[in-house]
Amino acid sequence: MTSQVSSPAEQTDGTVLGEQRKAAGAKDVRRLDRVIIRFAGDSGDGMQLTGDRFTSETASFGNDLSTLPNFPAEIRAPAGTLPGVSSFQLHFADHDILTPGDAPNVLVAMNPAALKANIGDLPRGAEIIVNTDEFTKRAMQKVGYGSSPLEDGSLDGYHLHPVPLTTLTVEALKDFDLSRKEAERSKNMFALGLLSWMYHRPTEGTEKFLASKFAKKPDIAAANIAAFRAGWNFGETTEDFAVSYEVAPAAKAFPPGVYRNISGNLALSYGLVAASRQADLPLFLGSYPITPASDILHELSRHKNFGVRTFQAEDEIAGIGAALGAAFGGSLAVTTTSGPGVALKSETIGLAVSLELPLLIVDIQRGGPSTGLPTKTEQADLLQAMYGRNGEAPVPVVAPRTPADCFDAALEAARIALAYRTPVFLLSDGYLANGSEPWRIPEVEELPDLTVRFAQDPNHTLDDGAEVFWPYLRDPHTLARPWAVPGTPGLEHRIGGIEKQDGTGNISYDPANHDFMVRTRQAKVDGIAVPDVEVDDPDGARTLVLGWGSTYGPITAAVRRLRAAGESIAQAHLRHLNPFPKNLGAVLKGYDKVVVPEMNLGQLATLVRAKYLVDARSYNQVNGMPFKAEQLAAALKEAIDD
Repeated sequence: MTSQVSSPAEQTDGTVLGEQRKAAGAKDVRRLDRVIIRFAGDSGDGMQLTGDRFTSETASFGNDLSTLPNFPAEIRAPAGTLPGVSSFQLHFADHDILTPGDAPNVLVAMNPAALKANIGDLPRGAEIIVNTDEFTKRAMQKVGYGSSPLEDGSLDGYHLHPVPLTTLTVEALKDFDLSRKEAERSKNMFALGLLSWMYHRPTEGTEKFLASKFAKKPDIAAANIAAFRAGWNFGETTEDFAVSYEVAPAAKAFPPGVYRNISGNLALSYGLVAASRQADLPLFLGSYPITPASDILHELSRHKNFGVRTFQAEDEIAGIGAALGAAFGGSLAVTTTSGPGVALKSETIGLAVSLELPLLIVDIQRGGPSTGLPTKTEQADLLQAMYGRNGEAPVPVVAPRTPADCFDAALEAARIALAYRTPVFLLSDGYLANGSEPWRIPEVEELPDLTVRFAQDPNHTLDDGAEVFWPYLRDPHTLARPWAVPGTPGLEHRIGGIEKQDGTGNISYDPANHDFMVRTRQAKVDGIAVPDVEVDDPDGARTLVLGWGSTYGPITAAVRRLRAAGESIAQAHLRHLNPFPKNLGAVLKGYDKVVVPEMNLGQLATLVRAKYLVDARSYNQVNGMPFKAEQLAAALKEAIDD
């Protein structure tokens, strides 16, 4: 345990490290092009932290990657039970990848529940590292094991590595002034060290992270670092692990630039801050905590130096009410929530439509209905975003396609809201919010100019020559009304939810005026300038797969598999769901078959069938998990052959 080994953080080339090891008579090093690893244990075992640290070091090494955190909704689910299992899956490669992977090559199971909950996802031949200390008779009976799976032959089709992680961790920390329970908590760091050795991950970043995270508890920091190093040394010295693996950096996968690993919620937060700076407006977030959107509130609260103000309201209605008030006051206003919160915010969203003020409604979708599946993913709020309000209340809808794309989607949603004076839905989901991938940090000059001109002077002359301010006198190109900051002399005007008179903004119950205002608000949304949808069709295919949101990765991976097998298939993906791109109808009618995979029961398919009268076929999944590429490839192959 005390032998000195080279940290991979000291190496810049995995090949060099492998050659050095072989030259020194060390263990065999095998090169792989990609690996899928899943860490699994109790929700208190630190699996999310372990996976996050492995991901961070993998990103710093230069691999392309995609992650899938998966955890219970309960803050602390019952220990050792199947509902309490928390997992983190990471797919990393030496080339461009799109998904966190269909099936793990390696499973780290910290207890019997973790093994039983995940064994069904493993292909034969996969490696399983189990913490044998937790495989007690009582723990195994709790999850339905009549005999030990480590001894009864049920795992013979896998490469099983039984490791007493808890015992080894406690032994490694025996010189620290810690209780046994405190020492046991570091077993996830021991596992992380072992996996870091197996896959030649850098270690310096993790050690710095632990020193920083526990800076106020230096003994705990030192213990975790010691456990991490002990795991590394165990891999180097034990005979059970005869091979380590090398996955080279994905040098050809990325355009030149500075990259970092980023989750969808973090990218979205940065996008909102960037939008406020590009618009030269203060950013105001009115929000109520809700999974999986809360991280945006947490992150934005750290950026007061950028003029960000965050308000944690007493409920969802208060959160959006404060945000709409901030929009009236001249801020870039945002409210963040998930599907249940959107239901509560619907009346105020309708008010924002009537007031014609810019407001971003960020919906991080999760499984429903009601409070549904708080920590699982779904994209079933599309029709709610489109129509979930009383009256004719059209709202633009924008959806990111990957975690990193959440940054650009936030900028695009802000552009539409500010230019057209309208609330805008930004539909992300739990898969994007919690997942991560490499993100190229853009240069400031690459960001769009979102500068806003507030009304400063009267804009209408009455018959008697008096100059007045009409709050609903519209821009002829965008149909946007002027945005007047309260307190501007001479620009006083009435607001509220009762129908407005065209131009003046006075209360009006006139039927003809109401008809005109309804049609004008719809025309404003219909006229929003959005890019044409791009079609990836290198072979003149007759079948098109159409997606939106987070299905982009699995769909694209499935399309690649089919083309590699000689099939001809086209792909298009929508960012703008209201309004649709102007060329979408022509694109859809150019194919014999259109397949729409969605994590709902066919909401986009319903919209395109109704609007374009095309026979769009749905392929649906609502199990709280993202599509698998193999699953989609099989469904699309069936559609091609039908």
